Amino acid sequence: MAGKPIRLTFFGDSICVGQGVSLYRGWVTRIAQDLDELAQSLGREVLVTNASVNGRTTRQALEDMPYSVQSAGVDILLVQFGLNDCNYWQSDRGVPRVSAKAFAANIEEIVTRGVLFGASTVFLNNNHPTTRTAEILPNTGITFEDSNRKYNDVVRKLGRSLGPRVVFTDVEQNFRAHIIKGADPASFVIGDGLHLSLAGHDAYFALMSSSIRNAVITCASQSPA
Repeated sequence: MAGKPIRLTFFGDSICVGQGVSLYRGWVTRIAQDLDELAQSLGREVLVTNASVNGRTTRQALEDMPYSVQSAGVDILLVQFGLNDCNYWQSDRGVPRVSAKAFAANIEEIVTRGVLFGASTVFLNNNHPTTRTAEILPNTGITFEDSNRKYNDVVRKLGRSLGPRVVFTDVEQNFRAHIIKGADPASFVIGDGLHLSLAGHDAYFALMSSSIRNAVITCASQSPA
């Protein structure tokens, strides 16, 4: 294939890594496979990289971003964090791993850096509902899902304010629509109540694949071969 590749990078945590399922069943891997077929029809290489790390917060992501994203440049960037930022550890005495205010600033900086280093489109996702709705987090009066909802709303507000290059996907509301239609929330996650099951990966793929394909097609039409 002629010309420079279209570079798509996934930048997130275990939800993009696919923790809990076989590598080839994860939604990010399936999108990469889908884009291989699209690349053939476009006559352009689509280089998909997954710079995601299990357990990563936005604070850690910003430290790594110069190497994992900026060093090679990026044409399309997908950003998804929050499930680790919103968590509370016993050792932190009632404060989250990353405060909501710092989380918002970190997401904004990640998006800004992505655009600065070439991204014509930044997909910004919040997170699916978990089933961690009973146990109270250490030194707090809230559950993990309470905290998850709060951080999802932070991303939702940012998605409406960060400019035309940002495509916000409300993963939380999409999953809740499935639940309203009668799906069991537990069917989308594995036994830990957080990481995606095969059904969860299917739902993510269905939600994201068309938008990402369209972004690649647009990028191919706008960038030289």
